[in-house]
Amino acid sequence: MSNPKVSIGMAVYNGGFYLKDTLNSILSQTFTDYELIISDNASLDNTMKICKMFEKNDSRIRYYRNKMNLGAAWNLNHVFHLGKGKYFQWACHDDIWTSTLLQRYVEVLDENQDVVLCYGRTTYINEMGTPLRSLIRRPLLQDAIPSIRFRKFMDYHPNECNPVLGLFRSNILGKTRLIGSYPSSDMILLGEIALAGRFFEIPDCLFLRRDHPESSVRSNPGWEDRAVWFNPLNKGKLQLHAFKWTIEWMKSICRSPIGVLERLKCVFILCLWAKKNKNEFKQDLKKVVKKYVYSDNY
Repeated sequence: MSNPKVSIGMAVYNGGFYLKDTLNSILSQTFTDYELIISDNASLDNTMKICKMFEKNDSRIRYYRNKMNLGAAWNLNHVFHLGKGKYFQWACHDDIWTSTLLQRYVEVLDENQDVVLCYGRTTYINEMGTPLRSLIRRPLLQDAIPSIRFRKFMDYHPNECNPVLGLFRSNILGKTRLIGSYPSSDMILLGEIALAGRFFEIPDCLFLRRDHPESSVRSNPGWEDRAVWFNPLNKGKLQLHAFKWTIEWMKSICRSPIGVLERLKCVFILCLWAKKNKNEFKQDLKKVVKKYVYSDNY
């Protein structure tokens, strides 16, 4: 097929239980000019069988299978690099898209050239598809000034990262470091995207996110477990979250083409965030002491 307008990237591992429903919701979109790229991280269940069946029946689907599990971060970035579309969106194997989701996102980006990310409000559903709760309170990051957008993003609880599953401009997303191999790297990515341009939230619950015991967060409750989920090579490595996040946000600010004054303002905002979250840094220091001081003495 010729280059589609939208590339949808699905990184999956052992997603067979919910995969059919998710794929059917994507293939039922009223907007049809897209490609669906699926990268399977060496699943051990029936994921490959399901994907190949759908690929056979729809030419918009491209299915790839890795020989080994390379971690979620590598796989998420892989599907982006395989995309050809002007716009890009990640899809999880267990979520549901309402039928007009993609059409409404595309319309926003087509009509607003300074909007770099569009997303709708989120309704959480359980494993049976029953609605649990809706998330409707987010900061409106529609200011023209980068430092104001960054401040609003940092003032709000940035760990709520559902917007990362919205529709991006591919050329903007491609200038970032994408998903890092550490927990909450999607949060860091959203902070960098906020420096690049305006966000647009459609005030309707178009996105149904499944909350179930096998989800990545619930099945990896500890920070170390999540680090390994992002990258298997993280196993056994010390995870310093507050320091890591601060360093990565600082890198994002320094490489963003927003001007010296705006960068300085964003650095100040980051310092305020660090002060507000000083207990997180204390926890990091305790980990260092435990690993490198007490472990040497006992």
